Amino acid sequence: MTNTFIIAFCVLIIIAYIFDLTTSKTKIPSVILLLLSGWGLQQFTDVFNINVPNLSGLLPILGTIGLIVIVLEGSLELEFNKSKLSVLKKSVIVALIPMMVLGFVLAGAFYYYQVNYGAGDIDPDFRKALIGAIPLTVISSAIAIPSAINLGKKNKEFVTYESSISDILGVLFFDFVFRNVTIDFHSFWIFIFQIIIIAVISFIATVGLSFLLARITHQIKFIPIIILVILIYTLSKIYHLPALIFIMLFGMFLGNLEEIKRLKFIQRFTLNKLENEVTKFHEILREGTFLVRVMFFLLFGFLINTEELLNQQTFFWALGIVGAIFLIRFVQLKISRVQLMPLMFIAPRGLITILLFLYIVPEDRIDLVNESLVTQVIILTVIIMMIGLIFNKQKDELFFTKKKEKMAMGPEDAEFPSEKEASTQELDQDQSLTQEISDEIEDGTDEEDEENLR
Repeated sequence: MTNTFIIAFCVLIIIAYIFDLTTSKTKIPSVILLLLSGWGLQQFTDVFNINVPNLSGLLPILGTIGLIVIVLEGSLELEFNKSKLSVLKKSVIVALIPMMVLGFVLAGAFYYYQVNYGAGDIDPDFRKALIGAIPLTVISSAIAIPSAINLGKKNKEFVTYESSISDILGVLFFDFVFRNVTIDFHSFWIFIFQIIIIAVISFIATVGLSFLLARITHQIKFIPIIILVILIYTLSKIYHLPALIFIMLFGMFLGNLEEIKRLKFIQRFTLNKLENEVTKFHEILREGTFLVRVMFFLLFGFLINTEELLNQQTFFWALGIVGAIFLIRFVQLKISRVQLMPLMFIAPRGLITILLFLYIVPEDRIDLVNESLVTQVIILTVIIMMIGLIFNKQKDELFFTKKKEKMAMGPEDAEFPSEKEASTQELDQDQSLTQEISDEIEDGTDEEDEENLR
């Protein structure tokens, strides 16, 4: 039996890797295939009466670790400089405002349902309704970032910023409402004080972990760093501190060493060695994130109850919630003057939604927000994203980006050719670039002609 489980695990991971490789071609999000694989495995075990131990207890553990490594990897990719201020500002606005609006709209709808149609033995509570609504308002970076691989550079960058910020703000919003039975000015001051405390802890921990990352000479150094990050996060959660801020600040510090090196205080330290270690750390973290994400969604798919998935009572609520998600997103993208297509469709719910839902204690739950509703909303938003990406006709910016990078290369980036060779190469590059652009224009013209003929 042990060998059977090991073989099954290895085969599933390899299949998940194939899903990841084919996403760029099929434009089908790997999470859909992972959920289907997990659900199919459950049907297989039922048909052949294979005894599988209860794995539901692993879901919150994998979810917590997944949240940490996904936010850490996402924050490592966030660049902070003057050229990024515009996209950063828009990302914060597009992530925050729809989250707040949708949260209170859904909470109002849930509260209204409780008052008029709820069980008479349960008193309606707007705070509980808001706690149930918040998980449905957060964009999942675990799904959005890998699914944006085919988008142009600007859109992919925007998705990375927006979804990472949405995760962080969503957890903070949820923690604030969840920890405070009474929401008033006193609770706001306590929350601000907690943020200041975690910021100080983050600074000290970031300096310490960065020092260890640069100084450890043992061949095993990255796993202890990741374990320490998880430990600090967990201890911060025990003391009701917004621990995800620490993960974000630590990742942004390591990901922006080029900008930080300009500070006079930082120039006292030698960061060249740290930069090399951060590159290796990011590579290992990326692969670890892939493994945790795959295990989480496979397990979630395996634990899906088919009857709950087809629950008609929650399905119409799920349709209404998904409709509200994309309507509010459409309005916000228009107001913020952000490119509408295909960003309109990239608002999936996923890991963070499941994790926040699992955090809700029984006494704070409402009957309407249950596993059926959460699962249906996740699947519907991911399917809509998949359809939007499949029919996305946006031109790929990768070709032009590479050409600009080549043309912007400095003398130090390549060997110096002779004047004759340089002139010949430059002429060939110009002719090649002109020909490729001309081919694209002709292709576009042919497509337009075919459409007109039709």
